[in-house]
Amino acid sequence: MIYKRSSQLFAEAEKVIPGGVNSPVRAFKSVGGTPIFVKYARGAYLYDEDDRRLIDYINSWGPMILGHAFPPVVDAVISRAKLGTSFGMPTALETEIATLAVKMIPNIDKIRFVNSGTEACMSAVRLARGFTNRDKIVKFAGCYHGHSDSFLIQAGSGAVTFGSPNSPGVTTGTARDTLLAQYNNLESVNELIVANPAEIAAIIIEPVAGNMGCIPPKEGFLEGLRQMCTDNGILLIFDEVMTGFRLAKGGAQELYNVKADISCFGKVIGGGLPVGAFAAREEIMNFLAPIGPVYQAGTLSGNPLAMAAGLAMLKALDADAEIFNRLAAKTAYLEEGIRKVLNKESIDFTVNRVGSMISVHFDKEEVIDFKSAGKGDNERFKHFFHGLLDEGIYIAPSAYETWFITDALSYDDLDFTIAAIAKVAKKL
Repeated sequence: MIYKRSSQLFAEAEKVIPGGVNSPVRAFKSVGGTPIFVKYARGAYLYDEDDRRLIDYINSWGPMILGHAFPPVVDAVISRAKLGTSFGMPTALETEIATLAVKMIPNIDKIRFVNSGTEACMSAVRLARGFTNRDKIVKFAGCYHGHSDSFLIQAGSGAVTFGSPNSPGVTTGTARDTLLAQYNNLESVNELIVANPAEIAAIIIEPVAGNMGCIPPKEGFLEGLRQMCTDNGILLIFDEVMTGFRLAKGGAQELYNVKADISCFGKVIGGGLPVGAFAAREEIMNFLAPIGPVYQAGTLSGNPLAMAAGLAMLKALDADAEIFNRLAAKTAYLEEGIRKVLNKESIDFTVNRVGSMISVHFDKEEVIDFKSAGKGDNERFKHFFHGLLDEGIYIAPSAYETWFITDALSYDDLDFTIAAIAKVAKKL
């Protein structure tokens, strides 16, 4: 299908923006074709510049857990904007949202707000290094923690989509301090700890991986990491930019009952505006400037519009006792439908799901880590993606991304989606 207006807009964008986009995966390089330009969105739907309605399964890569243009968030932003958009000074809003977040998230005493998930993870690692007086970190192949230099070593998601998991511009010294383990493989972590005694400041992980598709932790994996960290004086950092306030009020820490030393947040916590945060117990957070030696700052951190949006979102989630059960039920319904139609067409596939995160891998083998995620049939995925797009369904334009379900989706929307998948599957 030809998207005339989007094609025109993309051609214009390419003249003044590198690749025509401000975040690489939007360029459709891995699936081919022209990126879709959005005019506006409401609830579960996107409306593009060619006036087509699309059922949305990425939801701004996670934040729109209650739907696009969620009225309490929109109203909060409008009200705050009338009072001024930025001050570079403290506001009462910052304390209000911090108090609510500390109440909702287990095992934290203090939280600091920043402007993105990348900034949150970058700052968390710096804090861990300052607190432990160690330099090295362990990350997992396929886990993405933003585009800070330390994390662009087999980073999954966009990096894999473009075939460059180790980015030029990352220095040898930085790469040397980043140790690479295998997701769901405790032995690979133990080997690094043994080889680098008393040198590792932190282990950072997506407790549920979302940047090589959705990959859940195996039973005992997170618990094993927790014990290794405790035994070796290493801080455990959970990157909950995707999972925080999505899998449960308290995120993956609550869902799996595993305590991280530092937790990082983004997406849902900002209600769709650019917000990130990192949080920990008091003794760790007190190492931050202005009361501690670890420096971190941001002119727009705690921006009143972002804080208003985030506060409205967290209040809505905190007040709804059934929200996470509803989301999980809708996602399970979608999973059942996908399995039924793909099995009917005898297509090799695996579906992974945790709560309201789900992904389809076109390979019959279990997908448990970066290596197994890479075995999927990406050519088939391209046809799957474009087939669904033609049917009015928008999923992530990459085989290495999870889908995010919104509560705004109705069961009629889900039935329509499953019927569309059935239609597309006949041609795969």
